[in-house]
Amino acid sequence: MKKSLLFVLFVIYTISLQAQKDTVNYTTPVIQKNTSAEAANVDINIYPVPVRENRFTIKCDREIAFVKITNIIGQDIFRAKYNNPQTITKIVLDNPKRGMYLVTIIFSDNVRVVKKIMIEQSE
Repeated sequence: MKKSLLFVLFVIYTISLQAQKDTVNYTTPVIQKNTSAEAANVDINIYPVPVRENRFTIKCDREIAFVKITNIIGQDIFRAKYNNPQTITKIVLDNPKRGMYLVTIIFSDNVRVVKKIMIEQSE
């Protein structure tokens, strides 16, 4: 009786080990550059707020290399890449509609910051 009980426990233990071996997943760690801390330290001024005409200014303490403006559904309405990075840039949009837009700014050190702006129709 004891031998058969030990045999059954041994079989159950062996089966459970096999099940664990089949379900083991090996993952490699993904190393990502933590730019959120760097992005939090960037001083960005976008004015006038809200944008009432088709133009506004972006002023930063870092050099701007790229600016992209997208509407809230993800369509690009403006893109500008600067070969000579600058700290102040004036954006002129081609007949923007009223609404919320996302301004993506990439600096010369590859830090990315996304800001929201509101565009209203001029009176």
